[in-house]
Amino acid sequence: MNAVARPDARPDLHRPGVGAVLASTWRVATPERQRAAVEAIRKAWESREWPDLGLLSYSVYIGTDGDTLLHYSQWTAPEAYDDFVRTHRDDRNAEIDAAVPGIERVELRRYAPLLRSAVLDEESAGALPGAIAVVEVDFDGPDAERQEAWVEAVFTAVADDAGKRAAHGGIGAHFHRSLDGTRVLNLAEWETEQAHIEWQAEYAPLSEAWRRVHAYPGLVGSRVRRYTPALSLDAGV
Repeated sequence: MNAVARPDARPDLHRPGVGAVLASTWRVATPERQRAAVEAIRKAWESREWPDLGLLSYSVYIGTDGDTLLHYSQWTAPEAYDDFVRTHRDDRNAEIDAAVPGIERVELRRYAPLLRSAVLDEESAGALPGAIAVVEVDFDGPDAERQEAWVEAVFTAVADDAGKRAAHGGIGAHFHRSLDGTRVLNLAEWETEQAHIEWQAEYAPLSEAWRRVHAYPGLVGSRVRRYTPALSLDAGV
């Protein structure tokens, strides 16, 4: 069977059977090339049989910076991705590169299945985000317990301002820890990009709980990039 595009262009983050998540970034330089790359990805995947090697879904988000694409894929196990690389990746990438030459593949990181999710209020449950604020937090060395403890600290801080955040367009947040123990990935869902921009500018949390999050021991860097859902493919079963 061939790949099937989900109408809401986003993956089921709570899909059963996920044993690993792969997240990677491409740089393509312009908004026009972003859109062309997404269309090339769609064509390359929809014209081929779905690779039945433990791949559960493959999704692409367009960066609001006019340059980047974020790729998010769900697998039954990390080894399933390695099998895909050996047998199915090159022909797809070759077709995409022929359509959009000069793509820079910046980084690929491996993550454990979803660690925790937060929905800001009951009215937010099931809402489709118009924008995703992708937060990457890096620590000074591998420590799975520290990754999980930092996420718990975030949940404590979120509990203090969930109502205010929801009132200004926040929907929810979903956390993964990297398999190498050094990074946490947060997919924070917002109604629109503008809602997140306004929150950062006017309502950025300054509580003691958030200060503890930002000054957590061993935290060495963090970055936030905004994306919009563009394409999500699975086997359609």
